[in-house]
Amino acid sequence: MTNPASCPHPSGTAVRTLCEGFQLTAALDPERVAIRTVGDTRTITWREYAQRVRRIAAGLAAIGVGRGDTVALMLTNRPEYELVDTAALHLGAIPFSIYNTSSPEQISYLFGNAGNRVAVTERQFVGRIRAGTSTGGAVEHLVCVDGPAEGTTTLEELEAAGAPDFDFDAAWRATMPDDVVTLIYTSGTTGPPKSVEITNANVMAQLVALLEHIDSRLDDRLVSYLPAAHIADRVASHYTSLVRGTQITCVDDPRKVGPALLDARPTVFFGVPRVWQKVKAGIEARLAAEPKPARRRIASWAIGVGGEVAQRSLGGRSVPPWLRVRHRLADRLVLAKLRQAIGMDQLHWAASGAAAIPAETLAFFHGIGVGVYEVWGMSETTGVGTMNAPGSTRLGRVGKAIAGVELRLAEDGELLIRGPINMRGYRRDPEKTAETIDADGWLHTGDIAKIDDDGYVTIVDRKKELIISEGGKNMSPTNIENAVKAVSPLVGQAVAIGDSRPYVTALITIDPEVAAAVTERTAAGPAGLAEDARIRAAIRDAVVAGNERLSRAEQIKRFRILPDQWEPGGDELTPTMKLKRRPIADKYATEIDELYAPSPGPMIVDLPVPVAPEG
Repeated sequence: MTNPASCPHPSGTAVRTLCEGFQLTAALDPERVAIRTVGDTRTITWREYAQRVRRIAAGLAAIGVGRGDTVALMLTNRPEYELVDTAALHLGAIPFSIYNTSSPEQISYLFGNAGNRVAVTERQFVGRIRAGTSTGGAVEHLVCVDGPAEGTTTLEELEAAGAPDFDFDAAWRATMPDDVVTLIYTSGTTGPPKSVEITNANVMAQLVALLEHIDSRLDDRLVSYLPAAHIADRVASHYTSLVRGTQITCVDDPRKVGPALLDARPTVFFGVPRVWQKVKAGIEARLAAEPKPARRRIASWAIGVGGEVAQRSLGGRSVPPWLRVRHRLADRLVLAKLRQAIGMDQLHWAASGAAAIPAETLAFFHGIGVGVYEVWGMSETTGVGTMNAPGSTRLGRVGKAIAGVELRLAEDGELLIRGPINMRGYRRDPEKTAETIDADGWLHTGDIAKIDDDGYVTIVDRKKELIISEGGKNMSPTNIENAVKAVSPLVGQAVAIGDSRPYVTALITIDPEVAAAVTERTAAGPAGLAEDARIRAAIRDAVVAGNERLSRAEQIKRFRILPDQWEPGGDELTPTMKLKRRPIADKYATEIDELYAPSPGPMIVDLPVPVAPEG
């Protein structure tokens, strides 16, 4: 059995650190492309990667970066992120990324917590970093990767500044499994973000567990589009590439992920729920726009056949021969072409995580032949803690514990997890660390969950986000929100309100891209779309249909469509699109109060559902 502190490498050697993995990977096939951008506008081979890492490491060492020092990265998803992060790792330093949406105040807090003297960034972020460090801070060197900017050092200048006699090999060989390799700053839906310390050993344990289900190969292709400040991109793209030799396509704007999929044809892909919902909406819109009725009917039939096969397979039931024949025909006529049209025809593994996803969305993708497996995890668990996998998937549940991990429920239903993937702790915060990881090593996740007799986990909701109505009914806002979002792609975001209230209401935002396609009002903007009678009717229908999936107490009595568009990293959403419930409640306090007014205004939609809560 493989030592849990080491990970198998394609060369046949078990590695204990990311540096060991990278050095073996770079030597396997040096002329293979390691990093690229869409359209091959830039390509970097493993040989070039290794050479650049050596030069950048020497340059960082020349300005005083050494073992245990922190290096901040504020970069889009571009090759320089991979290069600089890997170079810092080879010094035994701690590279960490911050969200590109960070305000000067947030930058000041993050840099103060990390204590970094060096920050690596792009020209577009230089002003914000300067504003964030204008009142003090330890940043002494600002390195700009995309050309000169006043008061900064270019990356080329940094590479040229390394001492010729710098002992690069001694530096990376000194890195140890217990060394911290990055800091992940939690998204911060409430309060300041906490700094999660992730070690080499944590990463190796995570990769070992994932390899039991994902046959990661040298010829695999990944798409890096999620922020590098999020644990998902670091593990699923960056760290996997270093140890397993997979190719990365960098996408500098997550809104461009659709074209990037067509270009990269990934074999492994991790998507947050909104990405999957957008792809699904795009397929449905394309089919609806098909001018020939016969083709629409064939497509609808094929998707129906695929859905029936998926339901049987996922439910553990056999697929009869007659249905297999229909499915082969449906796949040849429609489904295979659909997969090719969205750039997912070569996938052998796909996952959804970071937030809850409607089971209907997962079922749709399984139906068209794209197996999307829901996973659950946290920054504090180095990413994935539980996962579904081929042959062991249950929709609506987040799978079983990964290898090496134990799970149990606290008396109040909180999910506890223990294993080698658990973080070392929160940086410079022993009290919060002790609150999160108890004396027996159990990490308290903050998620209320259920575990069935077969070990499958269902996440109910965040412990602090459960709605308790005036009648004492405990409800999951996420469950309510997903019931509505699953019905219509027009719903961009839905926020269920109802804590200590007589009934549930909701604030809803519109997905402007879907709405513009429906109304052909491409320049209307969120405010204009919110007033469009067709949009309002469609949203009302979605809420009514969503209510049918909920218990009486959970059903939405009133809702309001907001004339706003919520952006990741803004007031309402974290950079990974989790709802900031407390800031939303504060910002929209007037609108929420109006939802409970005896005589609501004209913007409130009243629905005929029972007001009295269940007893």
